[in-house]
Amino acid sequence: MKLPQPLYTVYERSLISAIPAEKLPQHIGVLVDGNRRWAALLGESTKHGHEAGAARIIEFLGWCTELKIPMVTLYMLSTENLKRSSDELNDLVEVIEGFVGRLTASGLARVRPVGQLESLPASLRSAFEVAVEETAAVSGLQVNIAVGYGGRQEITDAVRGLLREAAASGRSLEELASSLTSDDISHHLYTSGMPDPDLLIRTSGEQRLSGFMTWQSAYSEFYFCEALWPDFRRVDFLRALRDYAQRQRRFGS
Repeated sequence: MKLPQPLYTVYERSLISAIPAEKLPQHIGVLVDGNRRWAALLGESTKHGHEAGAARIIEFLGWCTELKIPMVTLYMLSTENLKRSSDELNDLVEVIEGFVGRLTASGLARVRPVGQLESLPASLRSAFEVAVEETAAVSGLQVNIAVGYGGRQEITDAVRGLLREAAASGRSLEELASSLTSDDISHHLYTSGMPDPDLLIRTSGEQRLSGFMTWQSAYSEFYFCEALWPDFRRVDFLRALRDYAQRQRRFGS
């Protein structure tokens, strides 16, 4: 049942009051899923769904800023997405470029792309180069945008980087194998230097990660929401945060 807006406002306030500030996640990963289904249900084009999803991301980042959450990673373009039809892929790339430009102009966050950037169209790579440069001095929220991203590919690239580094320094494979640690692999991931996500949110009712932050999510908490991403509301986000705050994180202990 949909509540009238005034009641939603009261409900949101009660949710916020139930979440201690110290229990908020410091890094949230989001699989912004359901844009195509949302558009299909309305009889609109797939591009329209992606545009609605991009607009909702800007709102979502505003909610994160209000709550002083310092880092968000968005799954926007997977390696599998790059295999879609040329028309759909071109539309999706155009929407992401527009989103990156809008986010840059807003001054809302520092922007960092994560993924196989060399696999992206030149125009999108250029948009990210501008975004990284122009938002470098922004304090507060950092937004990592996963593009041309796949979890298995990321680990493969990390291992490849390790091997090349060892070869360049004259180390043998046996020497590398005897000293290798998980931190060594983490250091070569696309997300090198970032904390692992505390909470991963996926919309659209799907209950899988689809290769998102495969290595980094070992001890993350997962939250799956039925809403399609363009319909994801602030109250849905607050429910996810309340659920997270109520969990006991054990990190394998």
